[in-house]
Amino acid sequence: MGPDAHPARRGNAVLTRMYLPEFLNLRAGFEKYFTAHAATTEALELAAYRIRHEVYCEELGYEAARDDGMERDRYDARALHCVLRSVRNDEYVGCVRLVLADPHDATANLPFETYCGASLDRRLADPDALPRTTIAEVSRLAVVGRYRRRSGERNLPVALTERDFGTPDRPRFPYLAVGLYLAMLAQARRHGIETLFMLTEQRLARQLTRLGVHLTPIGPAIEHRGWRFPSMMSVPEVIDSLNFFVRPMFEVIAEEIETSYQPAKATPFELTRASSGSPS
Repeated sequence: MGPDAHPARRGNAVLTRMYLPEFLNLRAGFEKYFTAHAATTEALELAAYRIRHEVYCEELGYEAARDDGMERDRYDARALHCVLRSVRNDEYVGCVRLVLADPHDATANLPFETYCGASLDRRLADPDALPRTTIAEVSRLAVVGRYRRRSGERNLPVALTERDFGTPDRPRFPYLAVGLYLAMLAQARRHGIETLFMLTEQRLARQLTRLGVHLTPIGPAIEHRGWRFPSMMSVPEVIDSLNFFVRPMFEVIAEEIETSYQPAKATPFELTRASSGSPS
């Protein structure tokens, strides 16, 4: 297929290698196992911090352990958080955050700008040239260890590999990992974020193309908990190009994220953005 093929058609073509003839309703499959929640309450934010501590501090040693069992940093004050809950066990098992531009300091960097700002190919994407209220960075993806038991998964905060999509004889689908990425997209769209940046492994980028999620590398790899490439994605384009199997799953996750923002559930940060006239 030529390089000028429409993204949605490319995504659907790749999907034929996912062995999904039996998974005709990913929406129902996701609803069977998980629910998605925007962290619009203190309790949900704390659930995200606990997951991060379990994974980033206790299991992987990326960060120092905290006495309170919660992994937090200075970017959380301007971040949007999502958590996924296990329907079977009624426990929170995965999290992701979007770090927003500082609403009080237009010169404040996103985390990736601090790590690799000097080496970015700004012909492809220049964060400084984009409206700061329309960009964010994806970070702190994490899945608790009991959901990362296969060989090679224990050394990663969240895994998405070839094996997660099964074989013709044993088809499967990685609802938890994919659910986190779709929740991230739903949060971004709701808050008017048009461009997302992230540091990602090359193999993860390959797996995301199966879903219609296309990342554009914007600089050389850097050493940050392994070799990772600074990448970007267009939120509207990615959502438009989600393949037809994945779209129903995205829709239910977006509905659940929106439900989190019903009256009396908004965080002070959400209320601050709303009162400042930021997109919502």
